Amino acid sequence: MNGAQSLIRTLVDAGVEVCFSNPGTSEMHFVAALDSVPEMRGVLGLFEGAVTGAADGYARMAGKPAATLLHLGPGLGNGLANLHNARRAHTPIVNIVGDHATYHKKYDAPLESDIDAIASSLEGWVRRSEHTKDVGADAAAAVAAAQDAPGRIATLILPADASWGEGGETCAPIPPRAPQSVDATTVKKIAEVLRSGESVALLIGGAACREPGLLATSRIAAATGVKAFAETFPARLERGAGLPSIERLGYLAEQVAYQLDGVKHLIVAGTKAPVSFFAYPGKPSDLVPEGAQVHVLAEVGQDATGALNDVAALVAPDTAPVLQEASRPALPTGPLTAQNWADVIGALLPEQAIIADEANTSGLLIPAATAGAPRHDVLTLTGGAIGYGIPVATGAAVAAPDRPVVNLQSDGSALYTISALWTQARENLNVTTVILNNHAYAILRIELQRVGAAPDGPKANDLLDLSRPDMDFAKIAEGLGIPATRATTAEELAEQFARAVAEPGPHLIDAAVPSLI
Repeated sequence: MNGAQSLIRTLVDAGVEVCFSNPGTSEMHFVAALDSVPEMRGVLGLFEGAVTGAADGYARMAGKPAATLLHLGPGLGNGLANLHNARRAHTPIVNIVGDHATYHKKYDAPLESDIDAIASSLEGWVRRSEHTKDVGADAAAAVAAAQDAPGRIATLILPADASWGEGGETCAPIPPRAPQSVDATTVKKIAEVLRSGESVALLIGGAACREPGLLATSRIAAATGVKAFAETFPARLERGAGLPSIERLGYLAEQVAYQLDGVKHLIVAGTKAPVSFFAYPGKPSDLVPEGAQVHVLAEVGQDATGALNDVAALVAPDTAPVLQEASRPALPTGPLTAQNWADVIGALLPEQAIIADEANTSGLLIPAATAGAPRHDVLTLTGGAIGYGIPVATGAAVAAPDRPVVNLQSDGSALYTISALWTQARENLNVTTVILNNHAYAILRIELQRVGAAPDGPKANDLLDLSRPDMDFAKIAEGLGIPATRATTAEELAEQFARAVAEPGPHLIDAAVPSLI
């Protein structure tokens, strides 16, 4: 077999069964090899940011990596923003980047670039396969590295001649390293903090935002009175009726200051202590209350869920978790507003939905509106690089074809990677996209004021406005093969959303929701 065949066969043997791809000339032997390994599913994206975002969404739901296939340094560069989000989510991804043949690189052809340097910025695992016989072993190492706790991006650079060369060898899967357990001494110290009688907050993240971690956190909070929070942007948060409702830490520094007001001790498990997203003149970057002490129960990459259960066994042995009761907002009526559109989603969210949330400012009321909805997962914008929602929804739908995926999507962010709708149509994925169309970069209007810049200049305001001309997302979606409608009232949104989630395949709703700002 050639190097490409050994690569794909090794990936499949290690459980990597989907490759999201945007290939070029250097990757043609990989493309051809897909037909020799039918277990590998190839999914085409029209832009590398859609490819990398889909791999992120897939792994968040599948619990194992997908592969990407990117073309040289520029292809990796195009995919970098959603790889950044995946890095922040600790998502396992096997990121395959084709390169020029080894003997061709010295000629400095137009597409030549320093792929190794670009890939190293992701702070993951990087290796270059120099010889065909090494490709299979390098692939096995990449899959294991991607899955090392807590998960990371493993970039395998594949020169064209290593791909087409004969003499490829497959390699058996390599077991990844499991999360490290938290020692008993740390658990006992945290239990002592919880029993101190002083005001304590508990901040959980990573895998602790799944059911076992939520149950343990709720038990601890019920027994000790600790204020419990989930990290601001969890990679995957399980919530809804029958699960504990753990409040997320706010995005704005002012929100966090309110939530942590009076706290003397902050315990973190599976995440880090909070910092401000940006620097602001005259405001602190560290959001831990002044004078409060930070206690680490579990570092990122350690077994935070196990540690929380160990703490619960000490401080809440006979305490049951507090579970969210089933409840739904009443279906609203009238023109769409920043509040009533969220009530429509909360009233009609289907069972076992997966929400890919990039609603941004328009989605501030979604958590409250969906708290008592049937159990669902929420995937959030972990790294802050916009353009994540449509691709992540695409990958999540590939990973969980029997579950409805709902993409709550701001209009400005949608435009970064809107071509991913085409992949949804091509793969007939069960994704309902609701575009929150307020004709503005509303979040930047907020930030313009918060950084202390003059807010009323016409040139500044023009850079934050998405009208002139207004965009017709329904027509854009239809042009990419997606059935689409437009809603201006709560009644229209309710009717269109209910129909979309009930029908198989992708749909888009262009919802005219006015800006909060």
